[in-house]
Amino acid sequence: MVNLEWYRTFKAIYQYGTLTRASQELMVSQPNVSIQLASLESYIGQALFIRMPRKMVPTEYGKQLYTQIVEAIDNLERVEAEFKRTVLNKAPSIRFGTPSELFYDYLAEHIGEQKDLHLTVEYGLADKLTEKLISHDLDIAIITRQSKSEDSLTYEPLFTESFMIVCNTGTDTEAFDNLVGANDLPAVEKWLKNQKWYAYDNNLPLIRRFWRESFKKRPILKLHAVIPDNDAILKAVANSDVLAVSSDLIAGKALEQNKVKVLWKGATAATNTLYLAYNKDKIQPQYVEKIKLFILKHIDIGL
Repeated sequence: MVNLEWYRTFKAIYQYGTLTRASQELMVSQPNVSIQLASLESYIGQALFIRMPRKMVPTEYGKQLYTQIVEAIDNLERVEAEFKRTVLNKAPSIRFGTPSELFYDYLAEHIGEQKDLHLTVEYGLADKLTEKLISHDLDIAIITRQSKSEDSLTYEPLFTESFMIVCNTGTDTEAFDNLVGANDLPAVEKWLKNQKWYAYDNNLPLIRRFWRESFKKRPILKLHAVIPDNDAILKAVANSDVLAVSSDLIAGKALEQNKVKVLWKGATAATNTLYLAYNKDKIQPQYVEKIKLFILKHIDIGL
């Protein structure tokens, strides 16, 4: 009778392309991976891979076998993971997705208080976390925007963040403040365009949102650096004369600790609602409530 571990090994080799990567994923030795593959090929009576110098290339038999067994193996692994999470652990294990800054700044120091709830935390942006919720690789997540094309998820509003331009606390802003006080938006925009900026990525997502609300157009700015970490951006702002767009949620701790200051909140408020997203058929209501209370208790943006 065929050993199910042979199929799991075959799947890993197929997906990762080498015996080394498959052995790392399965956490078994490479010789064992080779033995299990050889056993499966002997049992089936066909070669499943062509051994290349740096890659295992599936044969037509290998491709056919993969399409027939991959869904069953995935389901078996999911059942195994669910069993471990819900039966073997005394406390329920919840796979929780969140932007890294929110967890680090607000929730990490309080995680030990959750005696009756075991969290497996995963960082990510909205698109990645939404994909993992849809594929059931996460149970619940803090999402910065709803997916318009996905109706299997429930979105509960948590709070609304407001965007702002932040700068070094030592920056002389008198000239800019005078322009804002005179409500001279063309001059305000010109002043800002002459400054250097930090951004999360080259698409300027936060800056674009802020600019659109205040100036009704897309920004054309001098980027000093692209830094894919909002906490790192705030640290860079605190030690330079470069500007950035942040929010009362992202920059809350830095503002509270006087590491940066608000330069301008904009002519029109630019805001964004954050949601607690989950599939109500995949997580019990009491756990949703526990996570929600934990978040709202420790994230305070009433600055």
